[in-house]
Amino acid sequence: MSENEPQQWKKFYLKDVSFMNLMTHRIFNVLIVANPYDAFMLEDDGRVDEKIFNEYTELGLRYPPTFTQVSTTEEAAEVLASTSIDLVICMPGNADNDAFTVARSVKAKFPDIPCVVLTPFSHGITRRMVNEDLSIFEYVFCWLGNTNLILSIIKLIEDKMNLEHDIAEAGVQMILLVEDSIRFYSSLLPTLYSFILAQSQSFATEALNPHSAALRMRGRPKVVLARNYDEAMELYTKYRDNTLGIISDCRFPKGEEKDPEAGLKLLREIRKDNEYIPLILQSSESENRKKAEAERFLFIDKNSKKMNLDLRRLMEEHMGFGDFIFRDPKTHEEVMRVRTLKELQDNIFKIPYDSMLYHISRNHMSRWLCARAIFPVSEFLKNVTWHKLQDVDLHRKIIFEAIVQYRHMKNIGVVAVFDRGKFDRYAHFARIGDGSLGGKGRGLAFLDNIIKSHPEFSEREGVKVSIPKTVVLCTDVFDRFMESNNLYQIALSDASDEEILHHFLKAQLPDKYISDFLTFFEATDRPIAIRSSSLLEDSHYQPFAGIYSTYMIPKLDDKYQMLQMLAAAIKSVYASVYYRDSKAYMTATSNVIDQEKMAVVLQEVVGKQYGDRYYPNISGVLRSINYYPVGNETSEQGIASLALGLGKYIVDGGQTLRVSPYHPDHVMQTSKVELALSQTQTQFYALDMKDVGDDFKVDDGFNILKLDVADADKDGALTYIASTFDPYNNMLRKGAYDEGWKVVSFCGVLQNGAFPLPELMQMAMKYGAEGMRRPVEIEFACNINNDRTGEFYLLQMRPIVDCKQMLDEDLTKIDDKRCLLRSHNSLGHGVSNEIMDIVYVKADENFTAANNPLIASEIEHINHKFVEENKNYILIGPGRWGSSDSWLGVPVKWAYISAACLIVEAGLANYRIDPSQGSHFFQNVTSLGVGYFTIDDYKDDGIYRKDLLDAMPAVYETESVRHVRFSRPLKIMMDGMKQEGIVLLPEDD
Repeated sequence: MSENEPQQWKKFYLKDVSFMNLMTHRIFNVLIVANPYDAFMLEDDGRVDEKIFNEYTELGLRYPPTFTQVSTTEEAAEVLASTSIDLVICMPGNADNDAFTVARSVKAKFPDIPCVVLTPFSHGITRRMVNEDLSIFEYVFCWLGNTNLILSIIKLIEDKMNLEHDIAEAGVQMILLVEDSIRFYSSLLPTLYSFILAQSQSFATEALNPHSAALRMRGRPKVVLARNYDEAMELYTKYRDNTLGIISDCRFPKGEEKDPEAGLKLLREIRKDNEYIPLILQSSESENRKKAEAERFLFIDKNSKKMNLDLRRLMEEHMGFGDFIFRDPKTHEEVMRVRTLKELQDNIFKIPYDSMLYHISRNHMSRWLCARAIFPVSEFLKNVTWHKLQDVDLHRKIIFEAIVQYRHMKNIGVVAVFDRGKFDRYAHFARIGDGSLGGKGRGLAFLDNIIKSHPEFSEREGVKVSIPKTVVLCTDVFDRFMESNNLYQIALSDASDEEILHHFLKAQLPDKYISDFLTFFEATDRPIAIRSSSLLEDSHYQPFAGIYSTYMIPKLDDKYQMLQMLAAAIKSVYASVYYRDSKAYMTATSNVIDQEKMAVVLQEVVGKQYGDRYYPNISGVLRSINYYPVGNETSEQGIASLALGLGKYIVDGGQTLRVSPYHPDHVMQTSKVELALSQTQTQFYALDMKDVGDDFKVDDGFNILKLDVADADKDGALTYIASTFDPYNNMLRKGAYDEGWKVVSFCGVLQNGAFPLPELMQMAMKYGAEGMRRPVEIEFACNINNDRTGEFYLLQMRPIVDCKQMLDEDLTKIDDKRCLLRSHNSLGHGVSNEIMDIVYVKADENFTAANNPLIASEIEHINHKFVEENKNYILIGPGRWGSSDSWLGVPVKWAYISAACLIVEAGLANYRIDPSQGSHFFQNVTSLGVGYFTIDDYKDDGIYRKDLLDAMPAVYETESVRHVRFSRPLKIMMDGMKQEGIVLLPEDD
């Protein structure tokens, strides 16, 4: 075998199967026509309704049929005329009106309704049936009072109705039963269905949640009954590629005559066509055993008292039912047993060589997977036969890779119930608990579904698109934790954040989750982020973005030390619900704190380890609406903020690169060397892998390192994302070269095509906005390798909630003289005419950013009074509001300015900071309908009549901040699509 040959088997793609589309034709209403005695047997002795219902329930089947019973042909006609009947069962009649007469009468009036005849096999009826035309009935069965036969009849007819569609749709398998003896197939079918339905319950455990398990049972093998040679051959020829096995009688009609060897002839023909398919001959004539075994057919003696057990054993061993038992080919003894797909994956390299060769050379693996409705893998392996590939170890690898790909495919877009037996490095998204996933959890699950629904995300070779491996602790876990530790009293008190956190850290999480957490640790080799996911957070109408905490813990070899850190992080996230900022936000949004419920998202941290620190090459925030379009950009094309390192840097308002995914060649910040050196990222965030311990702080960034870009350069993390400043020629060179100052420009991925980031961002925005039916904000992170391969992870998606107020004026036509404020770069949309108060920073030529922290606390004090009075105001000041870097702007948290309805960044001649966008702070600004103006009237970019405010008396004043009040309301007007915003002066002021 050449070295290239394995590659041809590695390049395969499995097509997923939707079990939702199977078994679409059902029998819901059954009409039974029976004489009073048989009706009594069914109703009182047989209790057919109850038995069938119980049978369906026990087997996990849905939609049990309902039964209507009548005694005469006239009553049957009335029911059929007034009710939608799916199946008519005619039972033994009386002396002058037997079952055949009733059935023929029904068929004459309702030819399209399936009709089945049940008849006792008395001597007289047997003799009469020789001359009966039975072709007008679907089936004739021998009725001896066994209600289990009714279930088999319903399933047999449903299988017939769905066979062609389900095979074409998903590759469902067929078991062909060839038997002309009415008495025998009436006895055999209940046994056969009992076994198959029990098997379907067993393989349903491969599903990831109860709903998927119920749907998965629709993929069970279908049973098809043929009663002569021609019918059997026609069915096999049509569905040869989907035949799981054949069970055939020996003596039945072939052509016009009954042929005593018809079964042998049928199996010979099929064996010529398919050397692997299991062929079972059953006969009451003992001499047929030697004939069957001579041709290596399996044999069952119809006279045997344990015939049913023999059939079950052969189906288990040869049709893939039950566990897969690997056997020694010489002794036929069991050497290994696997029960599930995951067990097969875990043990495929441990199976002895001889046993592996024995089973793959007979296609047993494919058949076992078929019987378990794992069609994509089975279909693929069916084609990798021993004839095509005579290499046992390569077969092992191919089977392993196929299972991995299948499990990954089935995990995507599904919220699985966490199962320690199934969750491993190939698992994807699972939930612990029965409550809600919370806002972030729902957003992640929906993102996962979007990725699955749009395979174009994964069309580029070497590019993986997914969400990180995730486990969600649902809200019911939070409820139990709060109640069992009696935490509500301290949580709802006025205690400090530190005191609340102290009590939460002392509380106990239930021990039953320890094994689940350890399983999660085993499944990932990355640090873990512990994110809040509250009911209110990221909801469609009032996003609570960034209000609660997100902690990160490093990957540790000591799993129990890691467990302690994880428990502390979960409890710290729970505590953050009750911090002062959270309570202030609740008040501002008219929510009640004790109605908040918290889920927690445990998620792999995207990135790579560089020594003692861990971070991704790229983090980003995408918004599908661009409120600051530049040049050829349009609002509808969206905007991205990109940064090196952890995404917390963007959320905290750090310096990022602003780019439109549709215009990656036009980046304003790198358009001039001076801008690139002054307006691009100089620092980044990384997780400190050395910070180990469970002494967590209120500040969720306590173990986050703030590093210089030069540190990332030493780590070798700037390939494809940096340009190099050449001081001799005063120019930027695209690429990270050894000599020179590195500028985080993302040139390799934006302009040089090293990684398809612009296209992936475009798809994420497009499909995300389509899915939510509104503008969205998406967080993502990337790992990019030196060979231009990489991973694009979608971390979070939330709606940008639009203001519903209508704006029908052209703001550009309003006279400047009427304006107190005018911005040509505004964020927000709508009209307000209720505000009379303005709070502004007394910035002048002597302004220094060193005072910004003090200004933040003064504004917090003023804001508190507005919250108490339930009033709002306009806030004006220099630089970026909410920046974590106080040199870039006033470092307010949202709670400090929660009563502001319009926030203005006003530039100064000696203090010019580019506007910020894309952080949690701005998500809250937009979702609450708060406007955001950027004005720089020193550059004649907008209007800010500060002189009018300075001339007004102050309601309150400090050294840095003034609060003034107009006698009549100001009118705020914002056009979000044109980025125009104005504040009109009251007409009498």
